Amino acid sequence: MQTAACSNTPTPRAPQHASVKAVWIGRTLTAFAILFLTFDTALKVLQLPVAIEATQQLGFTARTVFIVGLIEAVCLVLSLVPRTALLGAVLWTGYFGGAIATHIRTESPVFTHTLFPIYIAALVWGGLWLRDQRVRDIVRTAFDATDSRAATHTEAAREHGSEWN
Repeated sequence: MQTAACSNTPTPRAPQHASVKAVWIGRTLTAFAILFLTFDTALKVLQLPVAIEATQQLGFTARTVFIVGLIEAVCLVLSLVPRTALLGAVLWTGYFGGAIATHIRTESPVFTHTLFPIYIAALVWGGLWLRDQRVRDIVRTAFDATDSRAATHTEAAREHGSEWN
């Protein structure tokens, strides 16, 4: 009688490809985010009065509007190119974090202003998740590694008793 060796290495999973419907939902979510972000970027790059006023209300000078618009434009271009879309999403996430911090600092309304960047980030990341297999693979790998570490810790705790807990 043979016994199977117990291993902590995760069992490799076959890649799960998104359905055509999921890809189109992802494209739609991405399109909504890109449309809003393009509009916002254009307001700032063109230095329209509405962008200057809003920026000044947040405590920044009028001179910063164009610079912020250029930063948005770089993130936008990276997001639009499939090969760099993941990098674009990561950079947008940093940008959104700064926007949230700014709204917290100025005590803006929570649901309409402070959390708005999270709504856009959900569109960016949700769309990317649904349409890009690489993103799903990265997240799956991260969770597999976390599961593996948790299993190793649990097994070690059992072997060594309460000293590991």
